[in-house]
Amino acid sequence: MRSLLTASAAATLLFLTGTVPAVADDGDGADRTFTIEDSRITESSGLAASRIHPGIYWTHNDSDDGPYVYAVDSRTGKTVATITMKGVGEPRDVEAISVGPDGNLYVGDIGDNLDGSWDHVWIYRFPEPKRLADATVRATQFDVTYADGARNAEAMMVHPRTGRVYIASKREGGGGLYEGPEKLTAGGSNVFRRVGEVPWVTDGAFSPDGEELVLRSYFSARRYAFENGRLGADHALSVPLQGQSESVTYTADGSAMMFGSEGERSEVVRVEVEGGGGDKASPNGGGGGTSSEDGGEDGVSKKGTATGGAVAVVVIVLALIAAKRRRG
Repeated sequence: MRSLLTASAAATLLFLTGTVPAVADDGDGADRTFTIEDSRITESSGLAASRIHPGIYWTHNDSDDGPYVYAVDSRTGKTVATITMKGVGEPRDVEAISVGPDGNLYVGDIGDNLDGSWDHVWIYRFPEPKRLADATVRATQFDVTYADGARNAEAMMVHPRTGRVYIASKREGGGGLYEGPEKLTAGGSNVFRRVGEVPWVTDGAFSPDGEELVLRSYFSARRYAFENGRLGADHALSVPLQGQSESVTYTADGSAMMFGSEGERSEVVRVEVEGGGGDKASPNGGGGGTSSEDGGEDGVSKKGTATGGAVAVVVIVLALIAAKRRRG
C-alpha cells in the first residue's frame, strides 16, 4: 500500500497515545536497527528473518516492481542478493513474506486495494537460497480463495512448526484470521477458512516456537497466544512510530521483533522482547504497552495503548484517505 501518512499525523498520534516502545540502540552487529539502502526498495511491505543466513532479512516491494525478492544484510542495510522468480504470473500486489519450516520462502501476492475485486490471489513458494547471490529461481504458484468471499489482505504467516499458512484480512472495522489447507496444492484452488477475528492488520509474524502470533497495524500491535491453530489471550504491544508501518518479523532467535516501513531508505527498527533471549514476546514487548488484562483504578479492564492507537488510526488515516481522494 502506498504511503498515506505524514509527519504531522504521526506527531498527532504520538500525542494521543503518549507512548513510545523501548527500542534497542543501533549497533554494528547483525539483527540491529538498520536502514534499507537499496534505491530499488521503496515499498518494503513484508519482512522475514532468514533461517540459514544470520542477520539477513528478506523483503520485497508492494507493487509495480516484478517478481523480485531481496536479501538485505542488517549489518550494512545493503542488498546482498536479488532473487527473480520464474514460473509465476505477473505479481499484482505483493504484501507479505514468510519462511516455513520446510526451508521455503513463501511470498504472499494477497493485496487487493479494491477490497475484494479479485476472485483469487496467489502465494509463491521457493527454497531459501543456500548461497547469497543474484539468481533466478523457479517458484511454485498457488491459487488462493476465501471460503466467505474475496477480500483484501496484507498479512501472511507460515507456522514454524506445522507449516500451515495463515492470512489476516485487512478492514477498517476489523478483519479475520484465515487458515489454509494442511498442505497447499498447485493446479487447483486452496480455500482459506475464517478461524478468528482480528483488528486492522498490515502484517503479522509467528514467534520461532509458534506459540505466539504478533499482528501489527499502522500505530499498534497485539500479541496473541496461539495453540492448535486458534487465537488465544492477547496483549497490547508498543510499536515504533513509522511513516508507513507495513511489516514485522521476529529475529531468528526470537530475542526481538523487527518492525519495517515503506519509503525510500526506510528504517527497520529492532524492539527487544522482554527477557532478551526467549522465543516468546512479553505482554509489553519491552516497550511499556499495557496488557489487555490489566485492571484500571476502578477495577475495569483496560486495553492500554492499542485502544487509543486504534481510535487514532481510524480518525487520522480515514481523514488522509479522504483528503487524498479529494485531491484526486
